[in-house]
Amino acid sequence: MNKNELKDKAKQFGADLIGVASAEAFDGVAPENHPLSIFPECKSVIVVGRRILRGSLRGIEEGTNFGSTYGFFGFRMLEDNFLSKTTYDLTCWIEEQCSEAVPLFGYNPDGMPKGVKVSDDKPEPNVILDFDVACQAAGLAEIGLGGFLITPEFGTRQRFAAILTDMELEPDQVRDRSICGDCEMCFAACPLGAYNPEKRIKKGVKGHECEVAEIDYSICEKCQNGAVKMPGRGTGVDRIAAACGRACVAQLEQAEKCSNKFKNKFRKRKPWALDLLSQPVESGSIDIGCDKVSNLK
Repeated sequence: MNKNELKDKAKQFGADLIGVASAEAFDGVAPENHPLSIFPECKSVIVVGRRILRGSLRGIEEGTNFGSTYGFFGFRMLEDNFLSKTTYDLTCWIEEQCSEAVPLFGYNPDGMPKGVKVSDDKPEPNVILDFDVACQAAGLAEIGLGGFLITPEFGTRQRFAAILTDMELEPDQVRDRSICGDCEMCFAACPLGAYNPEKRIKKGVKGHECEVAEIDYSICEKCQNGAVKMPGRGTGVDRIAAACGRACVAQLEQAEKCSNKFKNKFRKRKPWALDLLSQPVESGSIDIGCDKVSNLK
């Protein structure tokens, strides 16, 4: 089996995005986030993605519908049902080719429960794959300044899963940053000041790291502007539909950085915002996807 055959099959199973990374691309990644900790014979890491519907963000953008649309079709059902079915079907097909395959969810490791080491030379279970490295190494996504995984197809609007396999496949080219314009619109959109623009950290594949602004996730946990936490997913905060994430969607579309295009622009009205006391935030003006929209202070 070659990589093109694999990609064709993945798309038949519903994948919107499919890429391949080598296990060597995880050089320098900690054992608790490394594919070889889970499957020592792994040769290739297959990354599968399915889009977050732009329409699943509409209710949050308008401030009128949160969980029943984005929570299901943008997050939980998308990840746990639609994407997992695609990943399961592709894993079954790989095993029919007589190769072992290990499917993995794209979970954030923050706050996920840990067990007891079975031996001193192994990390604590459960090992959770570093998806920043996986998606970049598989040629699918870059890591934006605001910490989002960004693809040329959908911008920030996708979720990922992975399959570890002992099949040796030709890896895709590592994606360097070319989509994120370091515009800092995500900083301006955050009504709680969770970003520290003065401090940057590096994330991603060794030798291809991307600069990312420092984020205080303890503030994101309190955000009522579209940030989401789901049961069973630790303390990680999903920010794709939050004020910062939606500002990124608006900016990427305005800059025509996404191949998935629409007749009408995403941001049609001034964005709303709430502070930590659930009070509407006074706004100035800054261009983040429509003519004059809020500079959330």
